[in-house]
Amino acid sequence: MKNLLLSALSIAVLTFTSCSREEESDNNNNAVTINPADFKGELLAGQSATLDPTQVYNLTGSFIVRGGATLTIPAGTRIEATGGTASYIAIAQDGLLYVNGTSTNPVVMTSGNAVKATGDWGGLVICGRANTNKGGSTGQTATSEVGDLTYGGTENTDSSGVIRYLRVEYTGAAFNATKEFNGVSLFGVGSGTVFEYIQAYKSGDDGIEFFGGSVNPRYLIALHSEDDAVDFADGFSGTIDYVFIKDVAKAGVEGSNNGDNGAATPTTNVTLKNFTIVKGSLAGSEHGIFLKEGTGKWNCQNIYIDGFTKGLKIKSAAEDPSSNTNIDNGFVTFNPIFFGTSITTQSEYAGTNTTYLTVGTNTGAGNSGETPSWATGWTAGF
Repeated sequence: MKNLLLSALSIAVLTFTSCSREEESDNNNNAVTINPADFKGELLAGQSATLDPTQVYNLTGSFIVRGGATLTIPAGTRIEATGGTASYIAIAQDGLLYVNGTSTNPVVMTSGNAVKATGDWGGLVICGRANTNKGGSTGQTATSEVGDLTYGGTENTDSSGVIRYLRVEYTGAAFNATKEFNGVSLFGVGSGTVFEYIQAYKSGDDGIEFFGGSVNPRYLIALHSEDDAVDFADGFSGTIDYVFIKDVAKAGVEGSNNGDNGAATPTTNVTLKNFTIVKGSLAGSEHGIFLKEGTGKWNCQNIYIDGFTKGLKIKSAAEDPSSNTNIDNGFVTFNPIFFGTSITTQSEYAGTNTTYLTVGTNTGAGNSGETPSWATGWTAGF
């Protein structure tokens, strides 16, 4: 029971049992109980928990899955959070999260307030041992900007678990004007992690953000993001496939190498495939895709952008030399990309490379500017 916050008023209980990192042990050491009406605390090494989908879990503070612990969330489980920045779920390095939602019965993490709004709670934070250039070029670690957890390293195949059919709503609680939670924040998450069929809905900051790491996410939806919808930075290296974005305040996609040093290594090296990016009802002030802070190396295929006035935003060569040099040298390609009729400026890049993009007629996430079929049943806001 040590370090786990319990309620004496328990009505329904959740049982924690000891297990290995691979969930192969069946022994029942260190069994503890927690009241779903006061869901907060920690899982420690050797402990595991499986939530009860018949209960609504009221997240009243932070819940942290420490290294060597496992949290399993069955299909249909609902978690309702209150408490602003104090309430979030975090998976530390070597912790494991299994979200077992389905297309007809997703797991939902949402606001517990009577009147729900963006920024009602923090969100989901996952930390792994994969590469980042935030701490240095040879596997140094860094500290997550929310949750204050260590992330990064050299284990690019690291696993933080399996997360499928998860909807995260009304997140983005802000500490101040420059520090706030995203819907889901992935810090140094490795390619051994499965992360697919994820929706960020009504986020007060970015919908889904990747800080370094090498995970290969698929089937992502970001609706109503009050900053960027999908963001990656700090040496992220992976393939992001099938993404639908709509209603975005700033950029549909923001991608960078490193905000402190655009030429930092290891360099962001990303493949973007099958994206639909629609401005929707919010301002879209930083346009369809913002290539910034060194950008890194991008291979972009079947991208569909509409509703903005500009497709690709990039600062001048004087302001962001690394980004422009990477396009000059052929390290950034869009083949093909579709620009809707609203877009009067396809790209702000003014360099010498005239073949870095090919305009085509694309289906994007599967249905051009309309909702893709794979979004049916488990999403909100359409």
